[in-house]
Order: sequence, then structure tokens, then C-alpha cells
Amino acid sequence: MGSELIIIPIIFGAIFGVFYLFFSTRNKERLALIEKGADASIFMKGKQSTAPIWKVLILNLALLLMGIGLGVFIASLLDDFTSLDEEAVYPAVIFFMAGAGLFLGFKMTKDLDKE
Repeated sequence: MGSELIIIPIIFGAIFGVFYLFFSTRNKERLALIEKGADASIFMKGKQSTAPIWKVLILNLALLLMGIGLGVFIASLLDDFTSLDEEAVYPAVIFFMAGAGLFLGFKMTKDLDKE
């Protein structure tokens, strides 16, 4: 009953910890490079050749939703035409197809970055 009160702060604390470590480590690395005399333009090098973030998000979201829809359709076919358990088929096929959609999105994003 009271476990919700413990789990929610732990989740928010973990998210805060990940972001804090990311930004503090990045700041320390940049300060160390500046102390060694590195030019500040190296921090902007990777941002010029990448695809816009909105294209990547739309591509991955579209492929994720298409994968979920295809997973529901395939699971429905498997449920109707086989003797597999409905409670096991639906989540398994939906998660598998959603993962396949995200993997395809990753591959397409790599191709989008090359252009």
C-alpha cells in the first residue's frame, strides 16, 4: 500500500541522477580540454552534420506505432488460427514488432544522418 510513496521518489531520483551525471561529466571534460588549450570549436563539430531532431523523432515514433499495429494484427491472426495462449501471444508479438520497428528506425536514422 505504501510502496507507491517509495517507488515514485526513487524513479525521479534516478532520472535526476542520470541527468546530473551527464551534465557534470560533460562540463568537467570541457573544462579539462580548455585548460589544455583546445579550441572551443571542437564542441560544435558533431552538430552540423546530423539530421534535425524532429525528423528522427517523427521517424522513430511512426515506426514504433506501425510496429505496434502490425504486432496486434499478427497476434490476432495467431490467436485465431493457432492453439497458442492468447495471454502470451499478444504481449510477445506486440513487444517484438515494436522492437523491430525501433530497430528499423535506428537503421533508417543512420542512413538519414549520412545524407
